[in-house]
Amino acid sequence: MHRIRCLVATAGAVVVAVASAQVRLPTIPPSSYSVEQKQAAAEFEAARKVPVFGPFEPLLYSPQLVNRARAMGDYLRYQSSIGTTLSELVILVTAREWTQDYEWYVHYPISLKAGIKPEVADAIADGRRPQGMSDDEEIVYEFSTELHRNKRVSDATFMRAEKRFGRQGVVDLAGISGYYTLLAMELNVAQYEIPRDGKRLARFPR
Repeated sequence: MHRIRCLVATAGAVVVAVASAQVRLPTIPPSSYSVEQKQAAAEFEAARKVPVFGPFEPLLYSPQLVNRARAMGDYLRYQSSIGTTLSELVILVTAREWTQDYEWYVHYPISLKAGIKPEVADAIADGRRPQGMSDDEEIVYEFSTELHRNKRVSDATFMRAEKRFGRQGVVDLAGISGYYTLLAMELNVAQYEIPRDGKRLARFPR
């Protein structure tokens, strides 16, 4: 009987934990928007041509932040000096380093359409160094991985990136890592759910 009670209590705790995970920062229905949130949502839709979605839903709890973040993303995702294909590679590395399921769910198919080889993306998902990368992809992978894991890059890695992409490219490269880290942090804090057809990234021991 004691064991049954313990099992019931444990199951109850799990249910509570799961329920809590789903409602940390629930998506705000438009009918419940504050004046500031309505303005922020309208500004977002005017810029992106779609309603607030994904990582910007939890950000809407801070109306002054959501469009500042969106504006930075408009440049770093679509117009950065390293190009969209390499940007997507940085995003995949960031999503993997932060084990951010939604970020991966969205950008995995986008990266393939942008020209990243499936075996490269799949290796990143598995935590392996990809084989068969182009020279540019290798530079970007080494720079991004080093920055996330070591919190800095070596002189050799910096100089290689600077020689290939210039100083603006190096700044943009770090900026993409930083921007998608911001979104990964917000999504992880919110425990934002991926769609039912999404696949969770493997959880690596820390």
